[in-house]
Amino acid sequence: MGTQSSSPPRWKYDVFLSFRGEDTRKAFTDHLYAALDHQGIITFRDDPELHKGEAISPALFAAIKESRFALIVLSQNYASSTWCLEELVRILECMKAREAVLPIFYDVDPSDVRKQTGSFGEAFANHEERFSDDKEKVRRWRSALTEVASFSGWNSKEWYESRLTTNIVEVICKRLQPTSYSYAENLVGIYSRLHRVNSLLSVGEDDVRFIGIWGMGGIGKTTMVRAVHERISHEFESNFLLTDVRNSSVEKGGLLNLQKQLLSGIGAKNVDILDLHVGATILQKLLCHRKVLLILDDVNHSSHLKYLAGSQEWFGSGSRVLITSRNEHLLIEHGVELRLKVEELNNDDSLQLFSWKAFKRGYPEEDFLGLSESVTSHAKGLPLALEVLGSYLYGRDISEWKSALGKLGRVCNPEIFDVLKISYNDLDSEEKKIFLDIACFFNGWDKDRVTEVLNSCDISAIIGIKVLIERSLLNVSDGRLRMHDLLQEMGWEIVRQESHNELGRCSRLWLLEDVKHVLANNTGTEAIEGIFVDSTELGVDVDGDGDVDVDVTPKSFSMMNKLRYLRIKSGNLSKELEYLPNSLRILDWTRYPLKSLPSHFNPRKLLQLSLSHSCIEHFRIGTGPLENLKTINLSHSRNLVNTSNFKSMPHLEFLFLEGCIKLSAVDPGIGELERLTVLHLKDCNNLVGLPSSVGGLKSLKYLILSGCSKLQKLPDELGHVSCLEVLDLSRTGMTEVPSPIVHLENLKKFSLAGCNLHPSSTFWNMLVCQFLRQSHIA
Repeated sequence: MGTQSSSPPRWKYDVFLSFRGEDTRKAFTDHLYAALDHQGIITFRDDPELHKGEAISPALFAAIKESRFALIVLSQNYASSTWCLEELVRILECMKAREAVLPIFYDVDPSDVRKQTGSFGEAFANHEERFSDDKEKVRRWRSALTEVASFSGWNSKEWYESRLTTNIVEVICKRLQPTSYSYAENLVGIYSRLHRVNSLLSVGEDDVRFIGIWGMGGIGKTTMVRAVHERISHEFESNFLLTDVRNSSVEKGGLLNLQKQLLSGIGAKNVDILDLHVGATILQKLLCHRKVLLILDDVNHSSHLKYLAGSQEWFGSGSRVLITSRNEHLLIEHGVELRLKVEELNNDDSLQLFSWKAFKRGYPEEDFLGLSESVTSHAKGLPLALEVLGSYLYGRDISEWKSALGKLGRVCNPEIFDVLKISYNDLDSEEKKIFLDIACFFNGWDKDRVTEVLNSCDISAIIGIKVLIERSLLNVSDGRLRMHDLLQEMGWEIVRQESHNELGRCSRLWLLEDVKHVLANNTGTEAIEGIFVDSTELGVDVDGDGDVDVDVTPKSFSMMNKLRYLRIKSGNLSKELEYLPNSLRILDWTRYPLKSLPSHFNPRKLLQLSLSHSCIEHFRIGTGPLENLKTINLSHSRNLVNTSNFKSMPHLEFLFLEGCIKLSAVDPGIGELERLTVLHLKDCNNLVGLPSSVGGLKSLKYLILSGCSKLQKLPDELGHVSCLEVLDLSRTGMTEVPSPIVHLENLKKFSLAGCNLHPSSTFWNMLVCQFLRQSHIA
């Protein structure tokens, strides 16, 4: 950590772009300028169309002197402009000695430029005549063209134009790298990242600006602000770069020492401060008349900002304060309105950064290309991981690479883990629980659904998820929660470290082999809060049904009295299950093997029950109200004969009974379900009717009865279900259009496809069909 750095040359611009306006202004030069700007390269664009008179203005001459490089676009009519020629002379005077002039021969032969032939010869014939009384001027122009044509540059005739532009930008980027950094090791992709920072900085404007840069650990925030400091620190009376504020503030003296460091940097070395409030007052007094660049890196507490950069009034006109943090809310809390999130590197930059570490060059060795791409894919654009893994693999042979790749995703790299876990450590206990639940179970799930599940666990999910997003541990894309792969791996490792010796003492199980071990050996304890075996997990499909069998003993769950989530596929049981935890919020057991649920199972806070393809015959659950239960899925339970009394489930919203071929009736208590939105009874081909109580389903929108071949009539009370939007009666036993539908004002989709309508009902059918057409129902 330090406050000063060796000062680079004080260039105001990275590039001075010289060109003949009428030739390339709206085409090549415009594309080149945009490409330079996109990479954050500060470019002075000289437009000859704006020139007045013959002489180079002092402002333009100053711009040439203050530019690190000059790009000269030598086009067909370049030499016809005396302004361009005078500009070229000045550029050579200022830059030739430091080899900063880069010519681009755009659609011209370099020899025509060097010898002044072709269009250049025609231009000089006119100049010789026009300036016959000033031959020295013309000689100076000729000499400048001859000289610039000898410099290394680009001949556009040898390139596709898009690749030419890209190569020019790459060369400029490489030559602009600050001398105190290694381009290979630190600054891959840095200029594209700094483009947005530059637009927020607007160095030269007189206002005071606070700029927040936030993102997950290891994403490259520190590298960015170091590069910013290197580039613009000379523009300020005083500049400070305080790195690792998080750790510095917890050391002895902490924030007080950081205040003293700032005071020392502005010459107040002998000021003795014993109190943070006094220190803040003195800082404000001494800084308020100075143009200051202050960079506070890795801030994690509001006190850091309060005592080191209290407000805009602390700083003089034109000052800039840059703050990096993993926590966006700290920036919001401090009133930092200009904020940007640092994103992951793209694939090309990722491979390049990895290659510099793994091969000490910007691209992989040919035999290692595929392996390198596998590693960069795993790192998902995180610079920390790319550097750590690249360094780890440097100098190793292919067999060692392949062995190392086998560990990725299975064994968390400790160096990466330690950096990422800092963000986890800053969470409170409930936020940690949310993070681990999402990492182990809900990554990629719909945000609203996860919120509902977590709320059912008596967790304040809305604010908790928001905090994880603000702290760069989570993001939302298309309404779904997404976690960076390496953060998810970090979460898995945290759970593994809960118990190295016995899986049954870990809070969450998600790997098939781990679940098999715990359930088959009855080693589960009260520490387990969730068991989730994803349906897509690879394994051995013993019976060819697409599922992986898990052996369960009657007492497998007997000690898991804190289990909140249970999701398994094809759990085999040789005897009756003695116990299921009443603490469950999600019970999802595909091919549940028993005829009923345990008699003492009374999950008062159950939110979702899914027993599809089960052996259930008589569905009964609980002895009291299940007021949290919103979803029941018993689809394809081919032995199901009857259902529970739905009166105990007043908040049920989704009921799926598709393919329950032995179900002949639905419990009349269903009419009590005023919140039921979906009733799915497709292919219940033994169902003969619905109870008249369905008229009480005030919220029902979807009623699916297709394939219920014995269903010949609907109760008249169905006409009272005013919210119904979809009614599917295809392939049922209907012989006429049911009369209740004329009362369904919100019906949008109705089907009787595959039904044998009785001829005697033709007139009624015609009337109904006319009604349907008028109502625009498909």
